[in-house]
Amino acid sequence: MRRTKDATGGSPVPAPAPGLAARRLAATVIADVIEGGRALDETLDRLLADPAAAGPGDRDAALVRAIATVGIRHFGAIRTVLMERLPEGMPGNAAAFPNILVAAVAQLLWMDVPDHAAVDLAVRAMQEDRRDQRYVKLGNAVLRRVGRERDTILAAVDPLLDDTPTWLRRRWTTAWGDDRAARIAAAHAHEPAVDLTVKDDPEGWAQRLDALLLPTGSLRLRGREPLAGLDGFAAGAWWVQDAAAALPARLLRVKAGDRAVDLCAAPGGKTAQLAAAGATVTAVDRSAPRLARVAENLARLGLKAELRPVDALTLAETGFDAVLLDAPCSATGTLRRHPDVAWTKGDDDLGRLVALQRRLLDKAATLLAPGGRLVYCTCSLEPEEGEAQIEALLQRDPGLARDPVTAAEVGGLAEALTAEGDLRTFPYMLPNDEPRLAGMDGFYAARLVRR
Repeated sequence: MRRTKDATGGSPVPAPAPGLAARRLAATVIADVIEGGRALDETLDRLLADPAAAGPGDRDAALVRAIATVGIRHFGAIRTVLMERLPEGMPGNAAAFPNILVAAVAQLLWMDVPDHAAVDLAVRAMQEDRRDQRYVKLGNAVLRRVGRERDTILAAVDPLLDDTPTWLRRRWTTAWGDDRAARIAAAHAHEPAVDLTVKDDPEGWAQRLDALLLPTGSLRLRGREPLAGLDGFAAGAWWVQDAAAALPARLLRVKAGDRAVDLCAAPGGKTAQLAAAGATVTAVDRSAPRLARVAENLARLGLKAELRPVDALTLAETGFDAVLLDAPCSATGTLRRHPDVAWTKGDDDLGRLVALQRRLLDKAATLLAPGGRLVYCTCSLEPEEGEAQIEALLQRDPGLARDPVTAAEVGGLAEALTAEGDLRTFPYMLPNDEPRLAGMDGFYAARLVRR
């Protein structure tokens, strides 16, 4: 092991083992999300803000992100695996021990990490805290057993029963049936690829980026290269946007000269779509910092929109030709990309969100010019945040009528259309033999017109 002198110039002390800092930080991220209820991306951004936090260079930061994401994606199954191998349960007086185990099991079962590295570095992390040192032997034995039993463990994992919290499993089986709920959960078990929306020439950009051209018009990257280094990034030829998230703005069918407003606009992908289509766009978001990021993205893309850092409910203008409301929601359709949602939200959040969506929908309807189009969407799999909201709105406002979506508008995905003509995507759609290249976010969208 490499050795360095201590701060006083005295006797050499062992240098940290390569990769140890990354494992330690990944365990902290898992704890902050699972125990603290914090969002994964925000937690990673905060903890990785210090360049030295995860060790030298971007490689360790990427490892932290990967371990934490896999650990949270499969937290339910990992918890079961550990409890079945801890006959006296998880120690209640430990420090980081439980989350060090979670991070190590994630590596042993779902990552391309040598078993000896996952186990050895987990043990070293346990040795750093006096409260965990007494459990080093236990942790070492449990992790070595998990490594030996990997194939048996993985064969027995059921994504719906093991990796889906009870509150979501009950909701999805009730709303969509056992088979569809199982397919949703199975899709969430896999890391998704990155999707892009391009300004133009999707066929050409698919060749240049070695990407799949999806039937919906989005591009799906096969590789994992840093986005900033890819052809077209600096020139503003494309932006990151899930294939499902790219559909609602297209359903507005804006054209040059249309006045469009994007309510709750951040992170800005839909604003960019409307601007690229030639509309005069007003982008509204109550978060000034998030709207600042929209401004940065639009600048890179060479697109323009009027940005309003205000609450959409206070907007005074009317007479818009197109209104897009991507409403705040439970985000249960995004678990492929944001697995923390399953563990940081619950049934109690829905009532507050549904009430806010209702107010925003009523406001959005008042902004329309005669003949104007309103698209309401949520990245949620919960009917209360989708179908039920539109049915209730149509009862409240008889001046609105549904404008049914056609299969041709969504790349021929007829299975994504409801009987009423709304859009309802599921994470298992867009199948591919390689799981990482399959799927899309779960989205609901409805298009209405002011009569």
